[in-house]
Formats: sequence, structure tokens, C-alpha cells
Amino acid sequence: MNDASPSLAEPGTDGEGRLRAIRRTGFSIGLATGLYGISFGALATASGLDLWQAMVLSAVMFTGGSQFAFIGVVGGGGSAVGAALASVLLGVRNTLYGLILAPSLPRGGARGLVRAHLTIDESAALAASGTTVAQKRAGFWSAGVWVYVFWNLFSLVGALAGQYVADPAAWGLDAAAAAAFLALLWPRLRSLETAAIAVAAAFVALVTTPSLPPGLPVLAAALVAVVAGVLPARWRPAGPAAGASAAAGSRADGDDGAGPVMEHDDEQEDR
Repeated sequence: MNDASPSLAEPGTDGEGRLRAIRRTGFSIGLATGLYGISFGALATASGLDLWQAMVLSAVMFTGGSQFAFIGVVGGGGSAVGAALASVLLGVRNTLYGLILAPSLPRGGARGLVRAHLTIDESAALAASGTTVAQKRAGFWSAGVWVYVFWNLFSLVGALAGQYVADPAAWGLDAAAAAAFLALLWPRLRSLETAAIAVAAAFVALVTTPSLPPGLPVLAAALVAVVAGVLPARWRPAGPAAGASAAAGSRADGDDGAGPVMEHDDEQEDR
């Protein structure tokens, strides 16, 4: 998606041309993302779900991370409650996407319900790449609809194949889910603080996996982010606002401010 963004912002492109480019990008994203559905379908049937259960889960839940978490907990012998909690936890981000996109997209009626269902990482990201309301809507609907179509289509292919594959791991399908999670996580590790939280969460998951029932290590790891979010500001790395406040304070004390500003710039470059 990052590779596609510059092409959408080329100067001299007329409005209709940009909308067509955005829709083509949405189709490409849908096709590429949908291929992960093969892994989900195969793992779902291998975890004990039948064909119809796997397809209903795919069509109704329709958020890849939550779907993989659900079948992971169920396949590992966890309870339905643990599977549901893990799925809800991973799906919370879609609510935040919805709040951000609300000014540009329909919020009521049938279209509002469809929009809520199609609010996922890919549709939100392509919508955010637009600079006008029309472009945001084109990006959201093209990515959301095509991901839904291809995801469910390839989930069906995977579910059918999974009925005849004794061990999905032999085909590398079990690693596809982890690769998808890593692909979603990697672009977000842009600061030292975020990377530290991710490492701490991974450590907690590794430590608790042998002792906790399936699904609970995911919740335990998520608590790391919750704790980091509620920590007092003095325990977190100083952000731009803190750096600006420090610079203002030094000027008030009679300093020229050059020292603190340079330190802040160096800190930003290190991040």
C-alpha cells in the first residue's frame, strides 16, 4: 500500500483519473489480501470447523486478525469464550478506524451498516490516502468490497482444500497467519517506544504460553500495551510537545534555545 500511495498523488492527474487509479489500487489490494484467505480456510477446517462454519465465520466476522485468533484458540483446545475475547480484542482497532473515517463516509441506514462491516485495515488505509472526500470514499469502497469478495472466495478454496490436507503445516499454511500479523505490525514500529512495547508484549506471550490456556497469552500480551498507555508521562519518552515545552522553558530562563532544539532533532532522527 505504501508503494501505491505516490502514484495516487502524481501532479497533473485529473480528478477522474485519480479516482480510477485509487479503484485499481483497491482491486490489487483486495486480490493480494484475499490470498491469505486460503490459509484461513485450510486452518479453519483443520481446527475442527466444517465448511459452512468456516465460511459463516469468514463472511460475518470479516476481520482477518480476529478470524485467525479465533481458530487458533479453538484449534489449540481453548474455550469459545477465550476465542471470542481474543477476536474482540484484535477487532477493537476497526472501531477506531470507523471514528476516524466517519466524517467522510455514510453513518446511517443500510450503507452505514455495510460501511461498518467493511471497515478493516486495508479499506481504512486506502481511504486515508485520499485528499478529498470523493477519493476517500473511492478508496474505502474499492478496497473494502474487493477484499471482502476475494477473502471469502479464497477462504472457500482453502476450506475445500483443508478437508483433504491432513497437516496444513506441511504446506506452510500455518506460517501464513503469523506472516500476515507481522506484515500488519511491522509498519507500525516507527518509534522506540512502540518497538519496546511490542518486544515486551512478545516476551509476555512467550512466557505465559506454556502455563496459560490457549487465547489467554494474547490477552496477557495486550495488557502490556494497556499498562504502557496509562503510565505517567514522566515514565514515557518525551514527544514533540514535551520537547517544545522544554525549549520554551529554556528560553524563558534566558537561553537561546539552540541546545534543546538540537537535542530534540537528534532524538527524532534516532527514532
